Order: sequence, then structure tokens, then C-alpha cells
Amino acid sequence: MTDLKTTFAGLQLKNPIIISSSGLTNSAGKNKKLAEAGAGAIVLKSLFEEQIFIEAEQLKDPTYSEGNDYLAEYIREHKLSEYLELIKESKKVCDIPIIASINCYTDTEWIDFAKQIEEAGADALEINILALQSDVQYQYGSFEQRHIDILSHIKRVVKLPVIMKLGDNLTNPITLIDQLYANGAAAVVLFNRFYQPDIDIEKMEHISGNVFSNASDLSNTIRWIGIASAMVDKIDYAASGGVHKPEAVVKAILAGATAVEVCSAIYQNTNMYIGEMTRFLSTWMDHKGFKNIAQFKGKLNAKDVQGINMWERTQFLKYFSNKG
Repeated sequence: MTDLKTTFAGLQLKNPIIISSSGLTNSAGKNKKLAEAGAGAIVLKSLFEEQIFIEAEQLKDPTYSEGNDYLAEYIREHKLSEYLELIKESKKVCDIPIIASINCYTDTEWIDFAKQIEEAGADALEINILALQSDVQYQYGSFEQRHIDILSHIKRVVKLPVIMKLGDNLTNPITLIDQLYANGAAAVVLFNRFYQPDIDIEKMEHISGNVFSNASDLSNTIRWIGIASAMVDKIDYAASGGVHKPEAVVKAILAGATAVEVCSAIYQNTNMYIGEMTRFLSTWMDHKGFKNIAQFKGKLNAKDVQGINMWERTQFLKYFSNKG
């Protein structure tokens, strides 16, 4: 009998399938159905710092500047109140870990918010710091330092596990992950997905590209989880991006993940796909003789990073030599 239990960010999960922050998780009713379908944990839809500021800007009255600060504070408190209610209601109807999520780019707004999230009963907090660095005067390393500053400030006021979800626009994720661990992060998720732009050539305007990830995105995820889990092995990892097929769950764990975050595959295949993923994982483990996840987690991580780099270059040259 296979045991699918796993530990992620100090949380005990009945299986490695985490539903990631999205419209799938924006109500207690939806979250109840996801839990009943077999999810191991749920990350609530993120509250965006930018969204609060944008709404406040749109409602500003240029003739009454004194009231604008009050308006911004009201919007902020209203959004926070709604989010705390989502946490409380989801906890009432779900018997699995509920992870709150905030998407921020400054380290000034979220300290008090994080404390209230903890008091509302969230089991953990996922922090997303997703931004493109395009300033000509950009100081190298300042984006990475922002991750560390936000994390360390939040950890001063909360005891709940803090998970850092990273974008893939980092020069060296390993150094940052090591510093995040040193500053109290319980886990990291690789990777957050940027908004995908496209261009309508008839209207000559920007439009949204494909909102869903695809299976090919998994390659970059398992590369870096494989390297990171070997180099910084005291922190937990979750794979995000490209987890579309049940086989991807196995691949992520073999690379060193203890869990996977799934979104697009659920949108495209309904909640029932959670069961298909867990059944495949259980069958595969039974076939290979593994009784629990710990027996094969990280079995194929990159313990020899230089060797992996050489292997990748060799495979690249071999592929294009054959094409010639």
C-alpha cells in the first residue's frame, strides 16, 4: 500500500497536489469542491498590492486631495477584510491546509497584513514578488534583495510558515534561495509565471497571450529544482509551471520537489484531474516498489552541478549534430 503523504513548508499534506493561486481558489465554495476532489492543499487567489493602488487611483478626486488618502486606506482595508473572510470561510469547509497568498513589490505595506492573515487562521503564507527589471539605472542585485527584505520583515511579526514563489528571471536562483532559507523561508516554489503578452497585427495593439502554461514549461522547472534541491537541501521545494500530465508529478518529485502546484491542468480538465494525478502517482510508486514519497524524492537531483552542465551541453551538441 503506497503512502502519498508529504511535508511541504512544515505542513502535512495527504498528497503532493497543491492547487495554486488563481480564479479556481477565490471562494470558499470552490475550495470546498477542490478539497473534496482530493487536493493536498490550496493556495488562495492572491491579493495584489498593485490592484489596491490602481483602484484607489481610478477613484481619486483631483478637486479633493485631502480625501484621496482616506479613499486609498478605505479600499485597502476593504480588500483586506474580504481576504480575511475568504481565509476564515475556507478553513471552515476544508480539511486540508489553506495557504494565503499576497503579490507585492514593496516591503512597506504588508507587515500588518501578514499578522492579520495569521490571526485569521491561514496555515501558511505564500509571497509572490513578480516584476520585470527594466530601469536603465537598475542596481544589480536590488531585485533579489527586495525578496530578502520583504521576507525578513514579515518573519519578524508572524510564526506561520512563509513560502516564497519566485519568477524565472533570476541570474542565480541558488544564491537567492540560500539567503531566503537563512532569513526564515520554509519553502520556495519554482516558478511564478509572467503575464504573456501578444500583439494583434490587424488592430496594432497589445493583447493577452495564452493564459495557460503548457507541458514544455516543466523542463525549466525541474532543471532548477534539481540543482537547487541538491545545493540548498534544508528547504522544501514545489514545482509550478508545466505540471499538465500525471507523469509531471513524478518527474518533479524525482528532481527534488516535495509538492507540485497545479492550475492550468485543472482549468482544462476540471477538478476530477486531481484524482487522476494521485492515482497515477500511487500506481507508479507501487510498480517501482516505493512505499512512500521520501524513498524517491530527489533521486535524480543534480548532486553534481558541473556534471549536469556538461551533460546538457553534450546533449545539445549531439541533438544538433544529428539534425545536420
